[in-house]
Amino acid sequence: MKEHKREKHGEEHVIVENKQEEPEQTQPTQPTQPTEESPEDKIAALNDKYLRLAAEFDNYRRRTAKERLELVLTAGEETIIGVLPALDDCERALDVLRRSDGDNAVAIEGTELIYNKLFSYLESKGLKKIESVGKELNTDFHEAIAQLPAQKKEQRNKIMEVVQQGYTLNGKVIRFAKVVIGI
Repeated sequence: MKEHKREKHGEEHVIVENKQEEPEQTQPTQPTQPTEESPEDKIAALNDKYLRLAAEFDNYRRRTAKERLELVLTAGEETIIGVLPALDDCERALDVLRRSDGDNAVAIEGTELIYNKLFSYLESKGLKKIESVGKELNTDFHEAIAQLPAQKKEQRNKIMEVVQQGYTLNGKVIRFAKVVIGI
């Protein structure tokens, strides 16, 4: 409400304007009516949502179970890889003792005992040797480090000697066998 005062020849006139602010007028729109779904459509939508959620949970459960199994199977992989050089040393010691002259029966027996205990423990954890000598080169398991001329035709493209033994742990190669092949 606004009030104006005017003076006109000594008289005071008060003019009161009673003007309310009017909201902007917009085009009348038709009321939007929600599209009502039939109960069957609602049930079908909820059932579809439920099935998708159940399938998603099932996939999650399978994936985590698989990851857990892989973790258990390869949990000691680093430890076993760290022990492999000691296993190699035992093999070398046995080889040297067997080739040396003299009475080394006690030393051979003691070294074999240590080697067998260590290897049987590692085998119980899933370690297996990669068999190589006499087989064809398979790059999934072998690494060729040298070539020698083959004395027989049967030895061509076959593994003649293993320089370093390869191993798998529960079917996964943890160290490739370093081999010499015949040409």
